[in-house]
Parts: sequence; structure tokens; C-alpha cells
Amino acid sequence: MIRMALKRGLSGVNRIRGGGGGSRSAIVVSVFLCVFAPLVFFFFVGRGVLYIDSSNDYANASVKQSLDWRERLAMQSLRSLFSKEVLDVITASTADLGPFSLDSFKKNNLSPSWREVEVDTSFRNPQQNQTTSKRDTTSKGGSHQKVETPEKLYRRQLREKRRERRANELVQHHNDDTILKLENAAIERSKSVDSAVLGKYSIWRRENENDNSDSNIRLMRDQVIMARVYSGLAKLKNKTELLQELQARIKDSQRVLGESTTDSDLPRSAHDKLRDMGQVLAKAKMQLYDCKLVTGKLRAMLQTADEQVRSLKKQSTFLAQLAAKTIPNAIHCLSMRLTIDYYLLSPEKRKFPRSENLENPNLYHYALFSDNVLAASVVVNSAIRNAKDPSKHVFHLVTDKLNFGAMNMWFLLNPPGKATIHVENVDEFKWLNSSYCPVLRQLESAAMKEFYFKADHPTSGSSNLKYRNPKYLSMLNHLRFYLPEVYPKLNKILFLDDDIIVQKDLTPLWEVNLNGKVNGAVETCGESFHRFDKYLNFSNPHIARNFNPNACGWAYGMNMFDLKEWKKRDITGIYHKWQNMNENRTLWKLGTLPPGLITFYGLTHPLNKAWHVLGLGYNPSIAKKDIENAAVVHYNGNMKPWLELAMSKYRPYWTKYIQFDHPYLRRCNLHE
Repeated sequence: MIRMALKRGLSGVNRIRGGGGGSRSAIVVSVFLCVFAPLVFFFFVGRGVLYIDSSNDYANASVKQSLDWRERLAMQSLRSLFSKEVLDVITASTADLGPFSLDSFKKNNLSPSWREVEVDTSFRNPQQNQTTSKRDTTSKGGSHQKVETPEKLYRRQLREKRRERRANELVQHHNDDTILKLENAAIERSKSVDSAVLGKYSIWRRENENDNSDSNIRLMRDQVIMARVYSGLAKLKNKTELLQELQARIKDSQRVLGESTTDSDLPRSAHDKLRDMGQVLAKAKMQLYDCKLVTGKLRAMLQTADEQVRSLKKQSTFLAQLAAKTIPNAIHCLSMRLTIDYYLLSPEKRKFPRSENLENPNLYHYALFSDNVLAASVVVNSAIRNAKDPSKHVFHLVTDKLNFGAMNMWFLLNPPGKATIHVENVDEFKWLNSSYCPVLRQLESAAMKEFYFKADHPTSGSSNLKYRNPKYLSMLNHLRFYLPEVYPKLNKILFLDDDIIVQKDLTPLWEVNLNGKVNGAVETCGESFHRFDKYLNFSNPHIARNFNPNACGWAYGMNMFDLKEWKKRDITGIYHKWQNMNENRTLWKLGTLPPGLITFYGLTHPLNKAWHVLGLGYNPSIAKKDIENAAVVHYNGNMKPWLELAMSKYRPYWTKYIQFDHPYLRRCNLHE
């Protein structure tokens, strides 16, 4: 059969060659008869022989040798007929047959189970099947190794690269199609929701289920809401049995919900409760559903919920303000212990050194008014630690009589290195009385006392809770408007709040040219916030006539004051004028920033924002880079760093200036 195929193929080739031409298809057919037909035949016969004679390695080797001999014979016959280029094409074509090529079957070590499927079982008897299967299991790890020529290896690598590239293209195309389909599905879904008929919408319908972690919880809560609606309708229509059933299901659902926040927190019985509630709601809908009544009931429930939200918001604001103005037990303990030990000292030991520096205008003077010992110590410690020459810095502390002993004792025990410090009692400033100071006179009035101390006052809304803070009743907060009276021999002074920390040397601030202005401060206005109209009542003609509502606001906390210009322009007199006009709080609410904006209007020089970064007491999104580059960091807001409600990510900037192993701090359980 092989000879006949070769003979026919060669005769066809000879006819083509003899005729000097011929069709291309005739050549292909002849080549196939000469080469491919014998090879295919050799393959199947070889496979059968290979399988039948696989009883030992010798048989396999003989079959392989036989196949190699036939291939060599065929190629010898062809070499005399074709040129080298044609033979290379034929050889490449046989390799390109893929899994049906002879090379593929030789190179792949196919399992015996595959062979059993491919080879006709009629070639062997049952006894041979048994022996062969046994031998196959013992020779499963065997493999035929064939050395490839460089040409074949190169072509195979090219084919693999083409297949890999095509596969990647198909995968990418599939991914793009998948994403496009998902986007289109989401768009269609949103359209269907937007165009849905609200009267037919039911949150517990199956098509509205989702894979969210709290989908069942929200479903149960929605069921409870609708159950309450139908309970009201059942009561209205005297459906006693249905009413009791609804109330029972509401209690069951609420008991299952408990404090759960995700579906994983729900008990196993949650699905049963969902099903039972759904059945009761379906029953109630059949008996009670009336669109107008349901709408009215839902509207009433919405109004009630809205009132509850407002009440809870007001309560939350009150509690936040309450927490902000409380003193932690540890700080109160520290103040009491220091006060006791201070008054046990002899008068000679209560004096600070270097008192001659207190009125030296050539030094760098700071004003700090505080009733918080720990906060004041952090301000002084941070300023001294970052100062280039601490011996030239003078700190003027003013506190109230309750904390006067504690403040003195702390700095006597912990002197600020070579810096000078002095502590005064605001209650000993005899010139600061109600006849001279309008705010003191107003604080003593009956209207002000009613505003502060009468809880059920009609104006005690959440908007006024912010100003019900003891600091607004303390003269320590208003003493900033009397700096020339407190320090009459100084030319410049840097005012600091007690909720700041210093991170850089501040002496360059004394070199800043204020250009004839009194106050040097960092502006806080943005595009539409922290401007004058936020702090002042521009419906009042006095305010509207004298100030620009879009004027930029600035911040207290770190302010450089030129006391010479202050005296020249009578800043304290301007403050008194406007404070007297605001006796009924019609120009601004309580506080010191609004009267400060008025008093220093047109007299404030803007400083570089890097000198003073604000908001660490209320804004959680301040950039870390801005904080670290700032000379002064300000914890303005309710979340002071010494309170438990302080933001944890900002607190380390403050606590690193506290020595927590100090004996007084350990005794009062003050720790990070």
C-alpha cells in the first residue's frame, strides 16, 4: 500500500516535471501522496504496533527504528525530485500539523488511558489487555526523548509566541467586553430605579436584594417601619387580631436586630423572622392598604423622626461643649497637689530668678493667659526647646487665683532653663474692674446671668451652646485687649494661647515689619468662609455701615502686637466703644474673636501661613506636611489635646513635650 502511494505520487510528479508545468494543486496532491499519506499510515500503524508491542522497551525501540527507517527512505526518494527550498516547506508543513503530526505524537508522552481510547481494541485479546494494563501502570513514568534541530526549535518558539499573543488579545478583548456590559447594566439599573413607580416599590421584594454586608439588617428595619405603619392603620380600623400580630412581629424583629451592624452579627433565626414578617406584611397589605392613609402615616413618622434627630443633634452639641469645658481628673489632681505644696513653701522660695529681665524691651517677650497648668507647661517647654538662645526669652504668665499657686509651683520645680518666667494673678489687677471694663459690667448683669445659668431660657438653642463656656465668663479671655496696661514698659509682645505648641524658633517674628499696623496675624479666610459676615451681624446698621462683609478674618492664638502703635491708636478705647454697643449681643455673639476683628479692622498685618497652622481641635484632614512645617500648631476647637476626645493622630505632637515620668504626673495617673 505504501509502495502504491509512493508510486502514484512519484508518477504524478514526473508528469508535472515532464510536461514542464502543471497546476499548483496537482503538485500539492502529488506531494501529499508521496509524503503525507505514507506518514499518516506509518503513524497509525506505528501507534497500533507501539501499543500492541508495548510489553517491553525492546519493542518500543524497534518500532521507533522502523518509523525512522521509513522516514529516511521517503526523504531519500524526495531529495532526487525537489530542491532544498521545497523540502524545507514540506518539513515545516508536517511540523505545523500540531497535535495530528507525527512529531507531536513522538514528543508527547501520552498516558495509557488515552491510548486505550484511540486504538481499536480488536487488535488485542483480553489476555493481552490485562498484561498490557499491568505493564502500563508500571511504566507510567517513562518518556521518549527526541532531540530537535535548531530550525524546528526556532519555528516552535515562534508558534508559541503567536499563540500566546493571540490568547492575550482574546483575554483583553473579553475583559473590555465584560466591563462594558457591566457599565451598561448599571446604567440600565439606575434608569429603572429612577423611573420606578413609588407606589409599587417594596424594599423587601426579592429583586431588591443585594450582596451588601448589611442588606438583611436594612431589610428588617424597613419591615419594622412598614409594620408600624400598618399597626397604626389596624388600630384605626379596629383590626385587633392583625394589630396584635404586627406588634408581636415588630418585637421579634427588634429582638433579633439588637445591636447588630452587619448580617454576620444576626442570629440564625433572622431569616425565619424575615419570612414571618413578610407574610404578616403581605396579609396586612391585602386588608389595610390605602395609598392615602399609608402616605399620611409615613409623613407623620418622618416628621417625628426629624424632630428626634434635631433633638439628638442639639443634645450631642451640648455634650460636646460640656466635654470641651471640663477639666480631666488627672489635671485637677495635678493642680491641687501643686497648690498645696506651693503654700507650704516659705515666701523666700516662691520667687523666680532673673526678675530684672521682665521689663527689658530688648528681649523676646511672650504673653500667656491660662488656668491650665499642664497646657501652659507644654507651651513654655516647646518654645524653649526650639529657641536658639533661650536666655533671651521672657514668659509672662497670668492665671486666676484658683490656679495661681499651682502655676508657680510647677515652674519653680521645672524652671525653663536660662529663660525668664513670671506668674501673675489676674484678680490682683485692681484697675481691671466693672467701672473701667465694659465686659465685666455686662457679665455681672442679670440678663447675662440668665443667658448663662438658666437652662430653659428660650435662647438656649444649640447655636448658643458654643458660647456657654466658662472661658467667656473669665477675664483671662478678655485680658488680651489690655496688653499695654498689663505690660506698660514693653514695645512688642507675642501673644500665645494655651492650646498651641511651638515647633520652631520664633525670634524672627520680632523682625517682621508690620508696616504701621498693630496686629500681626495669620489670615484664615478661604473663598467663602472665615470672613467678617460669619462673625458679625450685618443686619445691624452699625456693622453694615462700618465693615466689609467680605473682609478676611484672622486667628487668635499667635499674634505679634506692636504696643507702641497700640497706645498711639488707642486700641483699648476702640474695643470699649464697640463692647458698650454690644451690651444686648446684637452686633455679635459672645467671645473675643468678633470684637478683635472689629477692634483691629484695617490694623492687622497678614503673616505667612507657615507661622501658624490651625484646626487640630476639629479638622481631621490637615496635611501632615503642613503641620510639620508650621512654626506654631494650634488645637483650636473642642478636641483639645489634654481631653480624651482629642484626635489621636494629632495628640503626639503635643504629648512629646510632656515628661510623663515626672513624680507629680505619676501620682495623678497622667500618662500618654
